[in-house]
Amino acid sequence: MLRKIRVTLAILSIVMVTLLFVDFTGTAQRYLGWMAKIQFLPALLALNVGVIVLLVAMTLLLGRVYCSVICPLGIMQDAFGWLGKKAKKNRYTHSRALTWLRLTMLAVMAVSIAAGLGIIVALLAPYSAYGRIAQGILAPAWDGINNVLAAIAEHYGSYAFYTVDVWLRGGLTLGVAIATLVILGVLAFRGGRTYCNTICPVGTVLGYLSKYSIMRPVIDTEKCINCGLCSRNCKASCIDVREHSIDYTRCVACMDCIGKCSKGAISYRSRLGSRSEKPVAAAVDGGRRTFVVTALATAGAAGLKAAEKKVDGGLAVIEDKQKPERKTKIVPPGALSIRNLESHCTACQLCVSACPNGVLRPSTDPESLMQPESSYERGYCRPECTRCSRVCPTGAIRPISREEKSSVQIGHAVWVKANCVPLTDGVECGNCARHCPAGAIQMVAVDPADPASLHIPVVNTERCIGCGACENLCPARPFSAIYVEGHETHRSI
Repeated sequence: MLRKIRVTLAILSIVMVTLLFVDFTGTAQRYLGWMAKIQFLPALLALNVGVIVLLVAMTLLLGRVYCSVICPLGIMQDAFGWLGKKAKKNRYTHSRALTWLRLTMLAVMAVSIAAGLGIIVALLAPYSAYGRIAQGILAPAWDGINNVLAAIAEHYGSYAFYTVDVWLRGGLTLGVAIATLVILGVLAFRGGRTYCNTICPVGTVLGYLSKYSIMRPVIDTEKCINCGLCSRNCKASCIDVREHSIDYTRCVACMDCIGKCSKGAISYRSRLGSRSEKPVAAAVDGGRRTFVVTALATAGAAGLKAAEKKVDGGLAVIEDKQKPERKTKIVPPGALSIRNLESHCTACQLCVSACPNGVLRPSTDPESLMQPESSYERGYCRPECTRCSRVCPTGAIRPISREEKSSVQIGHAVWVKANCVPLTDGVECGNCARHCPAGAIQMVAVDPADPASLHIPVVNTERCIGCGACENLCPARPFSAIYVEGHETHRSI
């Protein structure tokens, strides 16, 4: 029964976390955002004392159940391990703990957090690793399936679905996500929780806390016949049958061993009140879980609609905008400063997935690799949108109201004379001024002595909030005639 409960909770947990990254409607972030905030490392970086105390208390009471029920990367590894057991039963064996490696990786993580080495933190953080897998691999697949359904529904006169852009936001991030999935998948398929008990710093911290947990699996030596089934089915490789001992620093409280013991020699109970720790047995039947992925070919109608977005009136091809060379990158309102974002962000990509305007994407800067930055080739940061600040679990992007966002200056617009349409084509434009939500751009005559002359934009940098509406809506291609330069530290206007 205990294993069935654990498996059910684990499936619900990973489904909810995955929806945070793949749901483009924003519904999941609105109702399930708390799933990201109860992850251990994000809560630690955000100094969310309540969550940290809760997770520590849960570990001291129940053991390392966080790794089996809450951590999405751990649950994903269990899925690969389940596939491995289907290929070969009783595949695991007891192994000695690599304490030196575990403590070394924990020290590396601690030093990286203290020194603000975001790339190291990002690569070692388990929740963030799964987030990049979900955002980089699962989200585009989800969008593609949605577009197929939208095309089919439209064919039958229904608009229950609508098409969305399938966007791979970063080649490097996608490569890291694929590599993470392959490496962890192979490790879990062959060795179960190898990563969790050797590399993962969160697993190490919770593992040593679980050593003192009140509830734990224990072996009744009077009932044990030394058959070894528990050890050969322990994904954590922590059961030593010869010594009748369990390494609780590695045990993830999955209850698999309890279900495999036909003699009831392993059970889960309190270690208090009895020196022998003979628990009440709990027999558990192993459950079957099925994960089916159905691939559908993209409908022709969806492809045509995507192509239509690249032409002007169905005639002229619209050239894609290119990212300008910025001296200072742009980070979203609520980040407070580039330094604050880089020191708190674990590159989980949740804010990137949640951005409805196509503004946030993973950075390729070595100092902030895979962390979010703003760019305006696909959209601009609308003043009324605060979704990224609501979903960030680490405090890298602090919660901000719409009113506060309208007064935060994340950058300022810079005019590029050589690209401006009135000067290059000799026609009036004024797109930047018309669409500026802050009223920071005015059109003035090229020749002050001739009011009838062509008008060019002038930027009031004191009023500009750096939202990028001017850059995004500028008709100049491939580089806009006006772009946003970021601020190291955000200002209030």
